Amino acid sequence: MTHPRSDALLDRMMTLHPKVIDLTLNRMHRILTALGEPQTNLPPVIHVAGTNGKGSTIAMIRAGLEGAGQAAHVYTSPHLARFHERIRLAGDLIDEDALSDLLDKCLAANGPETITYFEITTAAAFKAFAETQADYTLLEVGLGGRVDATNVVDQPALTVITPVDLDHQQFLGDTLGAIAGEKAGIIKPRIPVVIGPQKDEALEVIENRASGLSAPIFAHGQHFHVTTERGRLIYQDETGLLDLPMPALAGPHQIQNAGTAIAALRVLGQGNPDAAMTDATWPARMQRLRHGPLVAAAPEAELWLDGGHNPHAARAIAATLDPLPKRPTHLICGMLNTKDVTGYMTPLKPPAESLTAVSIPGQTATLSAEDTAKAATQAGLTATTADSVEAALASITAHTPHARILICGSLYLAGEILKSNG
Repeated sequence: MTHPRSDALLDRMMTLHPKVIDLTLNRMHRILTALGEPQTNLPPVIHVAGTNGKGSTIAMIRAGLEGAGQAAHVYTSPHLARFHERIRLAGDLIDEDALSDLLDKCLAANGPETITYFEITTAAAFKAFAETQADYTLLEVGLGGRVDATNVVDQPALTVITPVDLDHQQFLGDTLGAIAGEKAGIIKPRIPVVIGPQKDEALEVIENRASGLSAPIFAHGQHFHVTTERGRLIYQDETGLLDLPMPALAGPHQIQNAGTAIAALRVLGQGNPDAAMTDATWPARMQRLRHGPLVAAAPEAELWLDGGHNPHAARAIAATLDPLPKRPTHLICGMLNTKDVTGYMTPLKPPAESLTAVSIPGQTATLSAEDTAKAATQAGLTATTADSVEAALASITAHTPHARILICGSLYLAGEILKSNG
């Protein structure tokens, strides 16, 4: 399904700045002033930064709020199949007419000035949120935090920092401490911050930033704890213990994300923790594909989809695969040339019998299938190439019809799969 009007407007927005990424807040303040300062009129904001787990954590916070009868706006990026996924108004994805009208207003407000695609579309989300009633606004950082376009809300209700790891070093710094400093830039004076599991170097930077701003700290392993027992999730903080269902989102790493989400709800004094566990959905994060043309083409196989693209995500994938019933496991992988490809591949060697590399359709920054296969071989995987995911799937199932097949390596590849698989 295409949306010609919004697609044309979004295409135009892509031309308003010569760089895809140019981190500063000057252009955001200018366009928000032209739009009437919508960022000052949002429902209470929960601002979430981090390298991994932001989307899953937001999905669980949202499910917890909605499970208690509250409505939440949600802003996330990037989208998978269509832009509308980025803006959820009081629970529902923005519709085509509303999005097109909103983009028109933002283009008019910006005039001939230079602005990045992410900046102007983030301004559009703020405008939509300010004009629609809801109880909360869940706001995901796009890149970093300190000078990310979302970091223009002076008084959020809560900030949250999920696990920090090495990623986007060309923009955020080449050490864990430097990257953590950028993420910690969302912390505001005297506003509580929930800190998910962190390596010591990152935790020290985040806590120092919070302490310097007199921001109350609620840190994993100190102020809240989460574990599992007999197929249940056990959460505990200073106010008591919760015995909850396991998260609906797959993978042991979701236990820690769940703890962070519950901590956020507890600090706010809102939400239904049971619903946060059972009702959360988040596509392309170890998502089992059960319907569509790809499933029909490989009816005896078990198909999975994941959009993670850094070493931390690969470790989470491996940990998710490990306890599953034993089955020959094969990867179909496409990656961008901006990522740590070998670092991503290395944790996937133990669970995978092979990797078939593909190029990502429509992405100028795609790593070629040949280079992806070369990196996989260097990481110790048995690798080959295919012209498409469909061709890779056919090749794998011709030899192993009952295979477990994971399509992975990039959110952009995951988006193509969700679009083509219906």
